[in-house]
Amino acid sequence: MAKPEDDLSDPVVRNHNNDEEEEEGEQNDDIEDEGEGEGEGEDEDEEKDKDLESQKAKLRNSFQNFFSRIQHESVPIRVHDVVIKGNTKTKDYLIEAVTASLKDASTIQELFAASSEVNFRLQALEIFDSVKITLDSGPPELPGTANVIIDVVETKSPLLGEIGVFNKGEASSSSLEGTLKYKNIFGYGDLWDGALAYDCDRKAEVSAGVFLPRFKGLVTPVTARLFLQSQDCLKFSSFKERSLGLSLGLFSTRNHDLVYNLAWRTLTDPSRMASSSIRRQLGHGLLSSLKYTFKIDRRNSPLRPTHGFAFVSSTQIGGLAPDSRSLRFLRQELDLRCAIPLGFYRSALNLGISAGVVFPWGSGFSSMPSPLPERFFLGGNLSPVCTLGGPTSLWGFRTRGLGPTEPRRQFRSNPANENTDSGRDHLGGDLALAVFADFSFDFPSKWLSAKGIHGHFFASAGNVEKLTENAYRNFSLRKFTESFRSSVGVGVVIPTNLFRMEVSNLFLPPIM
Repeated sequence: MAKPEDDLSDPVVRNHNNDEEEEEGEQNDDIEDEGEGEGEGEDEDEEKDKDLESQKAKLRNSFQNFFSRIQHESVPIRVHDVVIKGNTKTKDYLIEAVTASLKDASTIQELFAASSEVNFRLQALEIFDSVKITLDSGPPELPGTANVIIDVVETKSPLLGEIGVFNKGEASSSSLEGTLKYKNIFGYGDLWDGALAYDCDRKAEVSAGVFLPRFKGLVTPVTARLFLQSQDCLKFSSFKERSLGLSLGLFSTRNHDLVYNLAWRTLTDPSRMASSSIRRQLGHGLLSSLKYTFKIDRRNSPLRPTHGFAFVSSTQIGGLAPDSRSLRFLRQELDLRCAIPLGFYRSALNLGISAGVVFPWGSGFSSMPSPLPERFFLGGNLSPVCTLGGPTSLWGFRTRGLGPTEPRRQFRSNPANENTDSGRDHLGGDLALAVFADFSFDFPSKWLSAKGIHGHFFASAGNVEKLTENAYRNFSLRKFTESFRSSVGVGVVIPTNLFRMEVSNLFLPPIM
């Protein structure tokens, strides 16, 4: 009898041919599976591309909807944080004081406007080469918020200067005039400057000072300035002026400025040849004045404007101290500029008119003279295109070359044939008016245009008249305009990183 174990242990007979067929079938199945996998991969790529395009379309639509919304309605938002980057020398609190208005914005529109204002104010500090403001979304857990990122690039060259060299054909002489500024020495946005004017007539003027736009702990900008000024006018008006004083900014915004000036002024005559009008004003005087300035400047450049306009009005009242030596006067200046683009070679026509009047006040003011240093002296060769603020410069004329004059004291030792100009004092005037026209253009050379070197034709005219000491009784507007002095010339301007150099020459000597 067979055992059950034997029945269960009987081997199963296998067909070797069947095994080969099974292996071939498995291989065929693998090939079919691979083909199906490739088809599925292509389908997945197509689906991914469709998804990506769909996401782009949604994002595009969302941007369009967003911009459409902010154009037609107020979009509420809250500034979560203001991040300042790039300042290695400038103090954080200085930038934070300028950017504080950003956190007051409650809508997207207000944030855009505040960002534009902050950008302007940071650029106005003159310590940054560039300012970039980026608006980013706030933290995900705080919807409806935004972060403002301010990236500044501090100026690589803290030195800034302007210098002009001028040739005057009618006088066969030249002059050198310029200013030098050093920015942000201590990181407070401080501006240190010095000014120097020197010509072949041995006239020099030196001034120095410091300006602090902000100071820690104070809400408003600080415009305190200590100054020491020295002016040698012996060649033109037989006196030297020395002033030591303090200037305090009481109020300052983009368009308004209120300043109090306190200075001790000394006028001397080392030559002892001053005219009688000059001698009456020699000695010490106390300047205690309040000056308000309103300014709008919409020009695209203060050095070479090609479009826009500018307007400045300044009112000054002196004599706010009870001291008897306090100088009492009222002074008003107006200046209007307009730049018109002409559309070729970056050419532009600049037109300007400036006027000023000064008058004493107090008991018997009509018969009193106005303070000598506060009078208007037209002349010199500073470009009126760049000097905005009142009637001061006039192309082609000697410094203090216009206005009333008076003979100096004569001595027997003086030669009888002494030059007439050296024997007269220029007294300045109480009323001044100056106009100019300037046509600037690029040269055809691309290299010169890239360097900013350009040429200009100019014409200027002006006059100065006396009104004080009862002279206003004989004043005639017709005579004033008929006695205008004018000049026409051409020049080349060469700007550099440190200064602006201008070489000018007149077509004709200044004429009546």
